[in-house]
Amino acid sequence: MKPRRKGARRPPAARHPSQRPPVEAIIAERSLIVAVLIASGVPLRDRADVEQGIIIGAWRSIERGMFRPAPEDEPRKALRRWLWGICWRKTGHYLGSAYVRRVVLNAQPFGLLHELAGQNLEAQLQARETLEALADLPDWQREILMAVDQPESLVAYARARGMSPGTAASRLRIAREALALRLRRWRR
Repeated sequence: MKPRRKGARRPPAARHPSQRPPVEAIIAERSLIVAVLIASGVPLRDRADVEQGIIIGAWRSIERGMFRPAPEDEPRKALRRWLWGICWRKTGHYLGSAYVRRVVLNAQPFGLLHELAGQNLEAQLQARETLEALADLPDWQREILMAVDQPESLVAYARARGMSPGTAASRLRIAREALALRLRRWRR
């Protein structure tokens, strides 16, 4: 037996024998797959592609013996639960892909290039990343970062909220560091 490397886990022991439902049984559950895609926020334009990937992935998993429902479970319910997990994971991978996060759709992409001749597309992408990182910050950090853009000074902002100017400055520093950290992580 080969020695395991440090920290390696053993694969989980199969508790039940593998089953091989026909591909028609997976295709019959398209309504479940589409419902998960809609609930997860997959755009209509990409649903057919993601659905196809889910069906192919489920079938390949069945062929590898990964479908192992408990014998006492109703076969259709077991298949639906198993497919739901596959849909959930595949949808998460799709929504987290760089293609989905950075795609800019336009009916006439070449017309867009002529319109944006003087604009920097890289700057637009960086602005989008900054806005997304800003949206992920806690409310108090987002509020203090947005207050910097207001016409009132930081001292006036602090007085209006009943805090000292030093506290407001400290919160602004913490919020700027948190935003910078998120942006560094995203751009790696």
